Amino acid sequence: MKYFVVLLPMKDEEKSKAFRNDHLNYLEQKGKEGKIFAKGRFTDGTGGMVIYRAGSFEEAEKLAKEDPYVVTGARGYEIHEWEMVSDAVLPN
Repeated sequence: MKYFVVLLPMKDEEKSKAFRNDHLNYLEQKGKEGKIFAKGRFTDGTGGMVIYRAGSFEEAEKLAKEDPYVVTGARGYEIHEWEMVSDAVLPN
């Protein structure tokens, strides 16, 4: 499994507020499926980030494009494969 950082820059703050629950529900479901390593918003209000666990860039892009924030145009997305270096104990 590979890790992909998906940056979700703010495009429309009003849409972001309107679709927040849909976005959070989507992330909760993907988390239950084991597809999310970490997630969170940027405290300066410019957007947020999700680190997906996926087998390929294409799979990670599909996950990003299905996020209600992206579907509705509330947020953009930018994907980078992440080669994590850490001494932390990680989930399988």
